[in-house]
Amino acid sequence: MSSEQQEVAQFINKQAPFSMLQDSACSYFVNHLDSIYLTRENQTQWLNSEQPKLFLIRSGLYDLVDAKGDTVTRLTQGDYFGYPSLLTGDSIQNSLEVQKEGIVYMLDQTHFDYLRREYKAFEQYFVRAHANRLLSSHYKSNNDSWSERKISEIMTRKAITLPPDASIRHSAKKMQEHGVSSIMITENSHLVGVVTDRDLRNRVLADEVDPAQAINSIMTNKPKFIFENNRVFSALHLMLKHNIHHLPVLDENHKPLGMITSTDLLRQQKSDPVQLIGRIYKAHNVADLKRYAKEIPELLKGFSNNIDDISLIGKLLSGLTDALTSRLIFLFQQHHGAAPTSFSFICFGSQAREEQTLHSDQDNGLLLPDGLNDEQHAYFKQMGEFVCENLVECGIRRCPGNIMASSDACRMSVSDWRAKFLKWITSPTPQAMLNCKIFFDLRFIEGSTTLYSQFCEELTHISRNDLFYAAMASDVNTNSAPIGLFNNFKTEKTEQHHKYIDLKKRGVVIINDLARLYALKVGIRRANTQERLDALLKYSLLSKEDIYNLKDCWRFLTQLRLRTQINEEGLPSNCINPDKLNSLERHQLKEAFYLVKQAQQGAAFKFARGSL
Repeated sequence: MSSEQQEVAQFINKQAPFSMLQDSACSYFVNHLDSIYLTRENQTQWLNSEQPKLFLIRSGLYDLVDAKGDTVTRLTQGDYFGYPSLLTGDSIQNSLEVQKEGIVYMLDQTHFDYLRREYKAFEQYFVRAHANRLLSSHYKSNNDSWSERKISEIMTRKAITLPPDASIRHSAKKMQEHGVSSIMITENSHLVGVVTDRDLRNRVLADEVDPAQAINSIMTNKPKFIFENNRVFSALHLMLKHNIHHLPVLDENHKPLGMITSTDLLRQQKSDPVQLIGRIYKAHNVADLKRYAKEIPELLKGFSNNIDDISLIGKLLSGLTDALTSRLIFLFQQHHGAAPTSFSFICFGSQAREEQTLHSDQDNGLLLPDGLNDEQHAYFKQMGEFVCENLVECGIRRCPGNIMASSDACRMSVSDWRAKFLKWITSPTPQAMLNCKIFFDLRFIEGSTTLYSQFCEELTHISRNDLFYAAMASDVNTNSAPIGLFNNFKTEKTEQHHKYIDLKKRGVVIINDLARLYALKVGIRRANTQERLDALLKYSLLSKEDIYNLKDCWRFLTQLRLRTQINEEGLPSNCINPDKLNSLERHQLKEAFYLVKQAQQGAAFKFARGSL
């Protein structure tokens, strides 16, 4: 490898997913990439639908723009683009606008596909990135997204103005009086200039200008502005394009109405889940993470009003928890040094299934290599405690069963984890079945994908046990769907005698258990319930009709469950009063429970030989 290639390899090795892969993956990428210097003059020729490529930015600044002319995202060093077309085969829909010229590395379809085949983590990284892009696009397609709001809706202050002959001292006092960081200079009620607190520092104090001089001597002449009926996104684009932090707002007659700042726009973006996840991944300290985490409940309420499928909240919440966890691991290593050996931080239960709700607690663990010494164990004990304690501080509750990486029982070597699972499988007691419901839903979060894959291979081999599947099927049927002989609801009552049905325990959990049972039987490794059911379409254990019925039931029950949590209807967590539903919803709920009950009975006959 030449010295130039070695320099490129050093950069590539620091970028995800290569930072998680073997050196051979980076070497392959370096040996097959092309390098271009991207400019405004050549930007249109590279996004070619007939020859899609993966692009990795080494330097420069670029806007990815959709067919409507709206900026999808801003790209900087270390960002990728072009991968949606490589993954889906669809034609390229977006274009590129160069804001600052720079170097971009390119990889063609053939070599991208090779890396997908050879390195599973490489494929997973871009599949996840594509899913996040789709989530962002789905959210922003709704008219209520922050970027589509009118400027007039976010203005909080009226115009603060002064004439051009006012003194600099008077201007500074007026800015202080009104608590603003900028002021508009007007003549005959029309905007002629802007002065900001930065101007006072740089053009007055730094240059020792006499504050008795007129303000027009230091103002920015003919400033950029925006009209009140323009969209927030247009303001953001204008401010980014011209690197300005204050933007005057005018009415249709060009009369000043007010000023918006970059801070105002950042405040709007806090309602965007994709933006929040991005900020979490870039947090500099734990205090930042805690502050961002406080935004999550309100964000979810806004997000739930802007999507058709409210069950997406489960993925969003899990994504936020993943982001918090990953960043805490990063911050721990930043202060305590890099991990002394490979490790895999994994999650279980609802987080692993990407089905978290507002009331979900922690379920996580550490997967470690065999043969660690006391000092290495002490390091990971500290890591587990640091991550779990700070997740609690961020609002992710402590697990009542102590299934957390802070516990010695959830921070073990591959061999010890294997022994634990093997004991549950070969001695399927009720407690073992309860453990399997949690621990067999597992997913990688951070660390070594090789170690995690090794462990998953172990689980696939040891879980081939008919007695285990019979016990699981029997366990699924210990929890009955709340529907009676005459298709009436079986409700429970609170101490205040309010009727309710537990949608989680009596519906969602049963479908989760069924999907897990069938998925484990055929060796499907995915944890998400919907993805497990989709994968089962390739097998003959369940008919397509049964699978589609379970998918529809799960989505419907999950939507009801999340809606009750968001609306805080005063019942126990995950519960609903069926009398509060409209007639169509009651009919759908009965049908869902009936189908769940049928699926339970079907599993009993297939796995427990009809003994139930």
